[in-house]
Amino acid sequence: MRLTKLICADIRFQFKYGFYFVYGVFCALYAFLLFMFPETWRGRAGSIMIYSDPAAIGLFFMGAVVLLEKSQRVLNALAVSPVKIHEYMIGKIVSLAAVSALAALFIALAAGLDNIPTVLAATVLTSAVFTLLGLTAAAKINSLNQYLIVIVPLEVICILPPIIFLFNQDAIARLYPLSASMALISGSSQNPPQDVLIILIIIACLFAAAYRSTVKMWKSCGGVKL
Repeated sequence: MRLTKLICADIRFQFKYGFYFVYGVFCALYAFLLFMFPETWRGRAGSIMIYSDPAAIGLFFMGAVVLLEKSQRVLNALAVSPVKIHEYMIGKIVSLAAVSALAALFIALAAGLDNIPTVLAATVLTSAVFTLLGLTAAAKINSLNQYLIVIVPLEVICILPPIIFLFNQDAIARLYPLSASMALISGSSQNPPQDVLIILIIIACLFAAAYRSTVKMWKSCGGVKL
């Protein structure tokens, strides 16, 4: 019950601050761009759009979310409440995954992708990866400028290699862990269970790292270590 309330509260927060509106605009723009491409290009273009935007929403917006929660003293209230840190993290993961899945569904339909269930599952899993990365970075910063300095290299490292993999699916490119996400989204996966397992392992490792960072953030709420 408590976790459900946290998820609903996060969704209301995202709706209030325009996440759904922004992605509605982005989806309309992406659909327009897709229809400008030749039909043979739409599949790959749609896969790139899904991986680099809806799936990566957590990396883009987590800094703003955490900074808003800090400025509104939301974290101070949560730190002294019965809410557990893992519940707070799962709330962020699930609520942002909902936005990601809705946007990915729209883009996948516009691109004419025929592996919609796999696209949605891969988007949700990849969204968890990026949300945990974003949370790990956001827990350590005090301004949006600091967050941008941190995430720009992360964006390059996490987004560029899988895009290269989409066009050059050799053995070396496949070794990059997040290529598994692009393989599932684009429908080019040769072993979907294995690719899903790779992403789940990444999520488990990042969850542990994000948990440690969030613990430190909660303990220092208000500028004083509790």
